[in-house]
Amino acid sequence: MTSVEWTVEDHLAGKPDTSVAMFWKFVELVERCGPFVYSVSRSTVTFKGVRRGFAGCHPVATGLRVYLDLQRIVEDPRVTRAVGYTKRLYVHHLTVSSTDQLDETFAGWVEEAYRVGEGAHLLRQ
Repeated sequence: MTSVEWTVEDHLAGKPDTSVAMFWKFVELVERCGPFVYSVSRSTVTFKGVRRGFAGCHPVATGLRVYLDLQRIVEDPRVTRAVGYTKRLYVHHLTVSSTDQLDETFAGWVEEAYRVGEGAHLLRQ
């Protein structure tokens, strides 16, 4: 059995142009925060900071499935569920069905998640 390495392009292949555009808009929001690396698996494209992964994105026919690691629970129609991961982290699962939903509020959540990737959740509060 050989292992196949997944790429960003594999996730985008065959997806509608609108989903691909949403994916690249999501990447732009992450890039605004600072440096990161991709960790691509069969199920998702994970975005990693210097300490840990903080977000993930998977393009689907109807848009994007996203997760963000945040230090608080966010209530918003885009959030399909928020699950406690540790005492200080909550994994938020979101569904994005239009580029308009990747607004400044969403960008703020990405910034919060990025700080988690840099280790903000490890600081005493």
